Amino acid sequence: MQKEPMSSDDAEPRAGVSPEAADSALPHDSAGKHAVSVLWSFGKCVGALLPVYLAGYFGFSISLVLLGLLVYTGWKHSRDGKQTRLQSAMYVLENEQDVIPTRVFKSKRELPAWVNFPDVEKVEWMNKILQQAWPFIGQYLEKLLVETIAPSIRAASTHLQTLTFTKVDLGDRAMKVVGVKAYTEYDKRQVILDLYISYAGDVEINVEVKKYFCKAGVKGIQLHGKLRVILEPLIGDVPLVGAITMFFIRRPKLDINWTGLTNLLDIPGLNAMSDTMIMDAIASFLVLPNRLTVPLVANLHVAQLRSPLPRGIVRIHLLEAENLAAKDNYMKGIISGKSDPYAVLRVGTQTFTSHHVDNNLNPQWREMYEVIVHEVPGQELELEVFDKDPDQDDLLGRMKLDLGIVKKAVLLDEWYTLKDATSGQVHLKLEWLSLLPSAERLNEVLERNQNIMISGKTADPPSAAILTVYLDRAQDLPFKKGNKDPSPMVQVSVQDTTKESRTVYGTNNPVWEDAFTFFIQDPRKQEIDIQVKDDDRALTLGALSIPMSRLLSSTELTMDQWFQLEKSGPASRIYITFMLRVLWLNEEAILTSPVSPLPGGGDESEVSSGATVVTPTSKLPEHTSPDSNFASEGVLRIHLVEAQSLIAKDNLMGGMVKGKSDPYVKIRVGGMAFKSQVIKENLNPTWNELYEVILTQLPGQEVEFELYDKDIDKDDFLGRVKVSLRDLISAQFTDQWYTLNDVKSGRIHLVLEWVPKVSDPTRLEQILHYNYRQSYLNKTVPSVALLFVYIERAHGLPLKKSGKEPMVGAEVSLKNVSYRTKVFNRSTSPQWDEAFYFLIHNPTEDTLIVKLSHSWGLALGSLVLPLRELLNEKDLVLDRWFSLDGAMPESQILLRAELKLLDSKLAQCSDAEDASHVIPSGEAAAAASHELRHRSVPAQGGEDASSSGKAQMKLSIAYSSGENRLVITVHACRNLPSYSKDPPDTYISFILLPDKNRNTKRKTTVKKKSLKPEFNERFDFDMSLEEAKQKHLEMSVKNSTSFMSREKEVFGKVQIDLSQLDLKTGVSQWYDLSHETN
Repeated sequence: MQKEPMSSDDAEPRAGVSPEAADSALPHDSAGKHAVSVLWSFGKCVGALLPVYLAGYFGFSISLVLLGLLVYTGWKHSRDGKQTRLQSAMYVLENEQDVIPTRVFKSKRELPAWVNFPDVEKVEWMNKILQQAWPFIGQYLEKLLVETIAPSIRAASTHLQTLTFTKVDLGDRAMKVVGVKAYTEYDKRQVILDLYISYAGDVEINVEVKKYFCKAGVKGIQLHGKLRVILEPLIGDVPLVGAITMFFIRRPKLDINWTGLTNLLDIPGLNAMSDTMIMDAIASFLVLPNRLTVPLVANLHVAQLRSPLPRGIVRIHLLEAENLAAKDNYMKGIISGKSDPYAVLRVGTQTFTSHHVDNNLNPQWREMYEVIVHEVPGQELELEVFDKDPDQDDLLGRMKLDLGIVKKAVLLDEWYTLKDATSGQVHLKLEWLSLLPSAERLNEVLERNQNIMISGKTADPPSAAILTVYLDRAQDLPFKKGNKDPSPMVQVSVQDTTKESRTVYGTNNPVWEDAFTFFIQDPRKQEIDIQVKDDDRALTLGALSIPMSRLLSSTELTMDQWFQLEKSGPASRIYITFMLRVLWLNEEAILTSPVSPLPGGGDESEVSSGATVVTPTSKLPEHTSPDSNFASEGVLRIHLVEAQSLIAKDNLMGGMVKGKSDPYVKIRVGGMAFKSQVIKENLNPTWNELYEVILTQLPGQEVEFELYDKDIDKDDFLGRVKVSLRDLISAQFTDQWYTLNDVKSGRIHLVLEWVPKVSDPTRLEQILHYNYRQSYLNKTVPSVALLFVYIERAHGLPLKKSGKEPMVGAEVSLKNVSYRTKVFNRSTSPQWDEAFYFLIHNPTEDTLIVKLSHSWGLALGSLVLPLRELLNEKDLVLDRWFSLDGAMPESQILLRAELKLLDSKLAQCSDAEDASHVIPSGEAAAAASHELRHRSVPAQGGEDASSSGKAQMKLSIAYSSGENRLVITVHACRNLPSYSKDPPDTYISFILLPDKNRNTKRKTTVKKKSLKPEFNERFDFDMSLEEAKQKHLEMSVKNSTSFMSREKEVFGKVQIDLSQLDLKTGVSQWYDLSHETN
């Protein structure tokens, strides 16, 4: 056997000592150790016998001694068990590659870092970082405890003024992340990470209170659980993430080894109680529905991130059970009885207990519960059935069900086999209730709820809605007596339920950032009562009462504003957001096909534990079931008009001659950036450029404008402006000058609009009419509509040539914009559940194309959907199955296409202006109406020419039979070319050929410095209809220049043969200008 090499530290002292000296020293060392060992054994014997002697000396009963021995034995057993578990966990973590092959893992919580699963990724790099940084984390924790927490504890109590942390050591074993699972398919505005955490550490923290000679501490901790981390909202600026939210979906497993006086906590009974209290403390801020939110940017609605709207509500009908185990026995088991069963249901921290049924193995409960679901996938329904006994209740079985399955199925009515029991099944009916931001279906929901029969102790009527109250802040609350600052808290009451906010001490301008959720039976009849009180609950600082009927008439059932407080100061007000959501059971989306966990939706062992497989049938959902936030995006229209009084940055001859600037603008919003054209040598530039951005309403977003002077090397800064998106959405439309910040002078003219979305197809022609009249120097044509597409699933796709199932992805495209779904792994019936959106310029001509393929290669089918089909549908929505071209006859795809028209305020105003320019005769009015109905038949370039950037002129030509006149109205020009640095002074001249005299020649007024002049001038010619049909109209667009000017005079001409027009009906349209040369 090979001996271990002796260390240098051991070898050197021995080299200087003679063997005789070493031999003489050895017996003395052995004798000393032996003596100490004997004394220690004697002391332990005395210590063990001392309680017996003292009990006899003082006359105590021997039962006290036995009780003490029993407590000591229990403490010793618990202590040794904890120590064994901790050492075992440490050994497994350090030697997992040796241990793992000899055992089978039952959950991914025990997943070793060197094993890889398709949906859980190993992150050994993260563990290396944690291991390297662990000593420094320990240094930070020691500094925090010694310099911050200890002084706070000493100041809080006179009894703890001598408290000190004598030792803070995190040990050598760092926390490990044994797996990470990422979700990005559920919401494009966030990233969800599930971290499987395992910590078995040799941490040692000791505390001493010298005044009472008291020592306590912790030596060793185990913590295992799944921590969910949500990065949201994703923003287009550093640090790219607005906030980090963390929480445990389920309570983690905790085991603590106590030392010193806290050893008493290892006594049986106290042990379970102490661990439960610590877990309750952790759950109060880190287990759902509680979340820890760390904002990374300013102006975020932290309360809405900490308490977001639920994913949905699950209505649980606990119906019955059968074949339960008999636990009640009589005459010491000779006579077998039955059981008195009751059920305990848990979803997160929500717990419900049914009534117990006496002496019955097939009980019927018929009870209903409603639970809030915050996270899907992740949250589970846990059900345990117990036998009610006078002492300790016996377990009759348990089951678990992932609520993601309920969301997919919408309705489940199933028997579930109980685990950990010899027999037994429980019958549950589970309903997934979606949250609707509209009151359209409220009456239908109330009628359904009246038909639901409920018995037992939960005889409350089912809820029709949920109300979420985001309590933000208050201002100028009244002072207490003596002009002292109050310590305000808020009581929010709905019917018989009251919830309280936290208390903010010593201020009359408190910030709470709290959130509360209430179940509402009938929002038409209930009220919200707000009471602002001092922390003693006796002094009322203000009150507010809001009938929920006000919410029903609000946009998206939401009120987000300041409210004046009653019974308070004259300026006292409170900022609250009320969100009401109607609970809707979407029966059209109910699945009767096999229900399985979501793809990649969690551990199979955890998801389907205890679930009975639903009987498969061939029926498929008729319609899609998108998230409640589908089609919630909007369009921000940015019109960059001009700027004035900019700083001159260009200097000539070393600064001796002051120049101007060559300004341009950078626009940033929602992760996108735009750059305007450069205007040469101008301190008062005019851009006249339009930009459109699709945005989601997220807190803290801003539209940023930065102006720069274009230079050869580095561009000079000319100022910036930031506009809150929240303010823009609230105002809908703004047209104003903004003063530039961070510079001495300068302002910028912006027209910003959050464009209203409508589903009224009768507005399409008016919107097209307005949009095609607009002209911008960056050639942008305003969008007419916003198209939302939800790709849910496909069915019956063909197999690959090899006979294997394909890996299917869907590509959605419209013109030159395309998106791709994730690739679904090996299935002929893939399910994506992904949403996309497109800007639409002409719904009558645009076409949506969906292509399915195997890994973006082998084609599996396609769908061509002309958008004009949506114009004939109710609410401009198509939601159904579509057959696929180039696939099998049974191949289909289920999608939802929803069109929202962008009805600008300017377009609505333009309709009114156009009405003021209509020819007064009846025939002319009919002509204008006819023109709107036949916009899709352009003449001589007509409407569609604007997209090509051609110079155009708009005319209305009609004959008024009542007045015997030919009426010509010159409306406007657009896309005129610029041949100089300054815009031209434009006018239009025309003549009725073949006559060339004063009576047939006319011209408009001159529009100064304009490339898109608007004239709206009417010209009448007295003649008969027959004479008018013999005329040719020649129009010329000209630049009013001086005789000596070298600028171009004529921009273009239009010649119109009036005999080709229906003059009685009238024609109004844009005409292309032909090029002219001087």
